[in-house]
Amino acid sequence: MNINQYGQQIGWALPDWQPVAKPLRQAIVGNYCLLAPLDPEHSEALYQAFSLAEDDRDWSWLSTNKPNSVEELRFWVIDKVDNLELVPFTVVDKTTQRPVGVVCFANIEVDNGAIEIGHVTWSPLMQRNVIGTEALYLLLKTVFSLGYRRVAWRCDSTNLASRRAAERLGFTFEGRFRQTMTRKQRNRDTDWLSMIDSEWPRINQALSGWLAENNFDGEGQQKKKLVTFF
Repeated sequence: MNINQYGQQIGWALPDWQPVAKPLRQAIVGNYCLLAPLDPEHSEALYQAFSLAEDDRDWSWLSTNKPNSVEELRFWVIDKVDNLELVPFTVVDKTTQRPVGVVCFANIEVDNGAIEIGHVTWSPLMQRNVIGTEALYLLLKTVFSLGYRRVAWRCDSTNLASRRAAERLGFTFEGRFRQTMTRKQRNRDTDWLSMIDSEWPRINQALSGWLAENNFDGEGQQKKKLVTFF
């Protein structure tokens, strides 16, 4: 606790704090996946990957409906690429060299060292496997190495899978903002989660330990669950 000259409680001092750099739109390479700058040229492959889903349930909480054609998906991609407030990536499976998902940095505040991981759109090719976890790990590792103090994750309060995915990675639930928006003619309450820089060394050790090649067998199945590394 810090006390100022008026006897008031104030936040701790950050005398050496300087604004951080905005993440670049450049490739981030992992062991299982590659995060490539999102490009309209990825549209056809992404459309094929998303089309492997039996229905549209993965798009229920997203701001748009699932594109019904390559052209519609191309417009969806271009909208993200042209948005200079985002740093968008295509998730590429390194084994197949196939685009399998999309994720972005958003709400980037370089002065405050705060950033959000959002627009998470996984295809069936990366759900419930190592690629999804590594893609998010690579994003976290990138921004904490740049000096960011806070990484946020927000989701529709009814999207329990999204919240559980964040908590599995080490994000902490902060609270629920009621009636923050309307989406698809429905109310949305938003759950906020975060990870801060002081927590990152412990989380980094856990995630990197789980992602190690010796934790997976020849068929890519985990030997130990992520929770055992925390």
